[in-house]
Amino acid sequence: MSAFNRRRLLQTAGAAALAPFAARGADAPPPTLPWPDRIPPLAPIRASTDRLFDLTVCLRPFRAQGPRIEAEHIGHALVVHNYGHGGSGWSLSWGSGTLALRLAMQRNPREIAVIGCGAIGLTTAILAQEAGAKVTIYAKDLLPDTRSARATGSFTPDSRIALTDRVAPDFGDRWEEMARISFHRYRRYLGLPGTPVEWNDRYYLSDFGPNDTPPPKTPDPSALDFAEYTDRIRDLIGHSQELPADATPFPVRGVRRGSTMMFNIADYGHTLMQDFLIAGGKFVKHEFRSLAELGHLKEKVVINCPGYGARALCKDESVVPVRGQIGWLVPQPEVDYGIAYRGVLALSRKDGICIQMVSGGDMRGYGDDNETVNRAESEEGVNIIADLYSRFRSQT
Repeated sequence: MSAFNRRRLLQTAGAAALAPFAARGADAPPPTLPWPDRIPPLAPIRASTDRLFDLTVCLRPFRAQGPRIEAEHIGHALVVHNYGHGGSGWSLSWGSGTLALRLAMQRNPREIAVIGCGAIGLTTAILAQEAGAKVTIYAKDLLPDTRSARATGSFTPDSRIALTDRVAPDFGDRWEEMARISFHRYRRYLGLPGTPVEWNDRYYLSDFGPNDTPPPKTPDPSALDFAEYTDRIRDLIGHSQELPADATPFPVRGVRRGSTMMFNIADYGHTLMQDFLIAGGKFVKHEFRSLAELGHLKEKVVINCPGYGARALCKDESVVPVRGQIGWLVPQPEVDYGIAYRGVLALSRKDGICIQMVSGGDMRGYGDDNETVNRAESEEGVNIIADLYSRFRSQT
């Protein structure tokens, strides 16, 4: 996550469940923070299972080697593959599309076909239009019905992006280029009507204070070494800040705060679709059964962005599903921040408050292709957040 080491967040959030809450003495005055560090008034999240109005599941397309961005000839077509971004699809979409387009434009095509209308496909299509090509998207679904629309929507450019021991020597440099291109592109969408992209504060909460020693964790022998690159763009995303726990309304011993870029996917996706169509883009509803079909399209340059669908379409078993589920609470416009606590993320977006279980870290959901929703999972997360806010301290 952008302002905090993601692995540490998940480990801390999981470990916090093992310790009881220790509250500040009733008569102890809260510490005074410097003006720039003061906590703004925070509205509590109305966490209740009765307020769950939807459950969604997303399969992240993970590749141990990192995203596949390379070209091959299929029939008379030059096909550029652009898939396998793990949990970083939205975050790296503009940068990844830029790298794919460099390969596609070697033929100076007047027309380009893009396969897929998720985060990667739609942004790549817009980049192709900006390069001067006429673009048609071929896909089974428009963006609102794709797996991309079920993502959490945070700027997490190295979330399950690759395995440390499986990437090429230059992958870190390629990742950094993609991350920086994408970050600066998102700058264009800040402040627009509908708030498609915004910054908000995140509070990482622990039942352990900075000087406490949490109980040791049992090592997971099946855990993989997921690559981490966030420090390479620290100049863009900054650092998190440790706060005196008594200076916040949260009933915990450890609090860190950082700022994170968030995508309100409903608004942002609508903006992207409008941009694509206004620029003359066309959409053809079609489901491809094999790569050979791409060679029969009228466009002789094709950029293939099928997301997790690449496992079947390309017969690419290096694409591993990583299941993630979100429970959606009724939106609260007054809640303009997010929290992580006891293995649960609660992130407020314009279209609802996302409740996501993250205990287990990056291995959670790994290899699981089950897209059936599990209400008990989301209710567990809601109940953890409800317990936290039942002890929320007044800021008056």
